[in-house]
Amino acid sequence: MLENSAEEPLPVRAISEAIGDYLSKLGPVWIEGELSEVSIRPGAQMVFMRLRDTSADMSLSIMCHKSVLEAVNPLPANARVVMYSKVSWYAKSGSLSMSVKEIRQVGVGELLARLEQLKNLLASEGLFAADRKQPLPFLPKVVGLICGRNSDAEKDVVENAKRRWPAVQFEIREVAVQGAAAVVEVSAALRELDANPDVDVIIITRGGGSFEDLLPFSDESLVRLVADARTPIVSAIGHEKDAPLLDLVADWRASTPTDAGKRVVPDLIEEQRKIRNLQDRSLRYMQNMLSNELAAIAQIKSRPIFKDPQTMFTSRAEAISSLRARALRGMEGSLALGSEELDSLKAQLRTLSPQSTLDRGYAVVLTDKGEIIRKASKLKAGDHISIKVAEGVVAATTDAAL
Repeated sequence: MLENSAEEPLPVRAISEAIGDYLSKLGPVWIEGELSEVSIRPGAQMVFMRLRDTSADMSLSIMCHKSVLEAVNPLPANARVVMYSKVSWYAKSGSLSMSVKEIRQVGVGELLARLEQLKNLLASEGLFAADRKQPLPFLPKVVGLICGRNSDAEKDVVENAKRRWPAVQFEIREVAVQGAAAVVEVSAALRELDANPDVDVIIITRGGGSFEDLLPFSDESLVRLVADARTPIVSAIGHEKDAPLLDLVADWRASTPTDAGKRVVPDLIEEQRKIRNLQDRSLRYMQNMLSNELAAIAQIKSRPIFKDPQTMFTSRAEAISSLRARALRGMEGSLALGSEELDSLKAQLRTLSPQSTLDRGYAVVLTDKGEIIRKASKLKAGDHISIKVAEGVVAATTDAAL
């Protein structure tokens, strides 16, 4: 702890030396980043450059002996490297730099292995799942476009979209689509467009390039940002054979920038043709429906009831007359049969009637109380009796029982 106060402040030299002493305690470290701004002065033995972070807008000042850089030359532009370096503090100027002892270029094989590992991780989290994909709007109010500065990809998207739908509106953000600044600038543009309520779909595009050129579009931070976007995202990176991780997480993967321009808006001519077809179909349907209804009405009008309305009454009258005649015939038959049965019963009744017996010459003897006498022993002398014959009644008095 440095002793100091307002009355006894420390000079700049002391603070600078203290910082140097503190940083000298840090051991050497391996650092990964993208190499840029390499400055090789003629005749100088030291090389100065910057090492940029591929996912953030940060960089470190790097210096090394020319022989260290020559050991890995030739390096491609914006090469991704790993450096073995130690912090160097220049007390006189108060500047920090990294003194590099060894530089190794990150090979394509290693990058592919890292991408495969990241791909598996993101897939296990469900970021590539189909149920996360948002449908693209049929006709967006505004199309957000993230592309390179004055790039062919931008022209392909805009021209093809306007050719299909001339009234389409664009919000274009031209950014770095290659190098250390690509991830930062693309991410910033994506956040801005995603926050704009008028933007209904966002296209992220760039033309083709080498594997290293397209690496920013497989950056984990950018991929996760796309996954969390509320606005549908269309990925149109490189050509159809190129497959950055952005293609897997986007809501729609276009094979080329031209394909993206065609995908985000409908074709005006095609939509007009569909409308005409629908109008024709609707007209034909209405005409057929009217024809069918008119035919049905004509069929109904052709029925006899409509030709001669009296037919309904005459046909009913005929039916009623027929039923009435049947009823009369039935009634007459029933009466005749009943009359015959009645005559038969009358004949039987006459045969069994006591009057019939009397008509044959028999008589019926009754007491004065009207009881029929069946036994002579029931009478005694002087009893008054009545004798009923076929025609009339004779009064008599008994003399004696025999």
